[in-house]
Amino acid sequence: PQKTSFHRSQTLGYKNGFAFSRPPTVGIGGERLYVNQLSEAELEELSSQRPTLTYGPAKRPPPSGFLPAHVAFDKKILKFDAYFQEDVPLSAEEHYRIRQVCIYYYLEDDSMSVIEPAVQNSGIPQGKLIRRHRVPKNDRGDHYHWKDLNRGMNITMYGRTYRIVDCDPFTQVFLESQGIELNPPEEMVFDPYTELRRMPMRKYVTPSDFDQLKQFLTYDKQVLRFYAMWDDTDNMFGENRPYVIHYYLADDTVEVREVYKKNDGRDPFPILIKRQRLPKTFVDKKKTFPSCVLEISDQEVLEWYTAKDFAVGQSTTLLGRTFFIYDCDEFTRNFYRDKFGITDFQPVEIKKKPLEEVPQVIPPYNGFGILEDSLQNCFSLFPKPPRKDVIKMLENDHKVLRYQVALESPNPEDRKRRFILSYFLSDDMISIYEPPVRNSGIIGGKFLGKTRVAKPGSTTENATYYEPSDLTIGSTVEVFGRRFVITDADEYVLNYMESNAEKFPVTTLKSLRDHFHPQQVVKETANSDIPALGTSEQELDELIVQVQEELKLHKHLNNKNIQEAFLHCDKDGSGILDRAKFLALCDSLSLPTKTVLLNQV
Repeated sequence: PQKTSFHRSQTLGYKNGFAFSRPPTVGIGGERLYVNQLSEAELEELSSQRPTLTYGPAKRPPPSGFLPAHVAFDKKILKFDAYFQEDVPLSAEEHYRIRQVCIYYYLEDDSMSVIEPAVQNSGIPQGKLIRRHRVPKNDRGDHYHWKDLNRGMNITMYGRTYRIVDCDPFTQVFLESQGIELNPPEEMVFDPYTELRRMPMRKYVTPSDFDQLKQFLTYDKQVLRFYAMWDDTDNMFGENRPYVIHYYLADDTVEVREVYKKNDGRDPFPILIKRQRLPKTFVDKKKTFPSCVLEISDQEVLEWYTAKDFAVGQSTTLLGRTFFIYDCDEFTRNFYRDKFGITDFQPVEIKKKPLEEVPQVIPPYNGFGILEDSLQNCFSLFPKPPRKDVIKMLENDHKVLRYQVALESPNPEDRKRRFILSYFLSDDMISIYEPPVRNSGIIGGKFLGKTRVAKPGSTTENATYYEPSDLTIGSTVEVFGRRFVITDADEYVLNYMESNAEKFPVTTLKSLRDHFHPQQVVKETANSDIPALGTSEQELDELIVQVQEELKLHKHLNNKNIQEAFLHCDKDGSGILDRAKFLALCDSLSLPTKTVLLNQV
């Protein structure tokens, strides 16, 4: 009657996730039960005997069923780490290559596969090297078994030898459980060329105690200015160029600017070297180090340029160019005086090197065009016509000196030809014209165009041309390889030279006067109709001989026809013709006799 609790104790429990029953230790109300407590002997007996049912002993369970290999070893794979060596014949940087692979053995069907992990940017086709199948072991038809695999051994598959160096923990436990003694693992061999190309480990450099911020705050906007010259005259088209070197004290950077002058013909590129830190001494480079790099770091440079490396009167090499510092500004002088105690800032006078005179070689005259006009091609890329004497052209306009010339030639036909040589006083040019002669077989006309004719022996450097003083009666004129003899001249030539006697030599005037004197005597006699005084029989005979010699030069003339023509004109038979009829008859017969001889006759 004193009980207040009547609940029953719990007999169901859970252990490791499984339910099991347990005998109660207390009864209703929490009273302790001693009935269910078993002794050690009972507990041992219970553990050794099987429980019996009410209707007899328990039946034995059926034997466990057969499990095939593909079920028992499903998804159980042995993994081995291996590598093989491959020759590289066509490479100067590597002779062989190490390639790492993974060998997989599938226990469910005793098949194998070889897979190479892909390496980024290797340039080699990687991935599955041997597909999954039973790999033949020898020529007798045997296949590889997991008992043939172990660490520290070589295995050959399809002519390629793989070195197994290690395996995973599952493979190690499985092989040891099957009674196989494993060899000690080996270190994996890496490709030497791949290791050479790996990026080096990043190194951390402890910053220096130098306070760059303090330097910037102290020397901000303070610049040292030096005036320098770069002598590049040793190279082709090189010259002395002025430059201004700026050294920025705030960050120890250097800038080089060009100095331009007005109308110097250079493009406006003011900066030669941009503002940057310039290296002074480099670290000893290896032969394999490239000579041209984009950026220079502190690892390649032992010493940088500082303010103490610049001084007036000294040369400084900046990026391969040597600059000679000859002066600096006032702020730079004060800075060096206060900082380094330097007081000598005497500027250096720059003397320009005299330019080497290169003699101009003029090529020989090729004969085309006027010499002065062709010579302009040697002086300028765009030749200009030579200057003309305008005053001389205006004063002597339409003034022409005409001469009769004969051609000197070994050919008899050419010796009979007569030409008119015209000398133009306005531009000192010569032209030659050949009057046409009927039935001569030679086409007359322009023989030489208007041009300047140089004297024989004239050179390109010292060219001399024919002048009026050189054209005398009987003189020879050589025109482009042909020689002409002056036989006669126009009266205007004598009149012009006598009016300008101070410009011509005496010999030229005397030659023309001696030539024109007989003609003037004949003209005066013909005008006065009085025979010339002093004419004797001997002089008449000499005159006849001259006429006969002149006629012999023209063999095409028929003396019989000439005699018949004269007799025909002498109608009254007196044997006398007047002067007008005589000249008209000679003209009609085309007698090429000299005018002087006709007048004398």
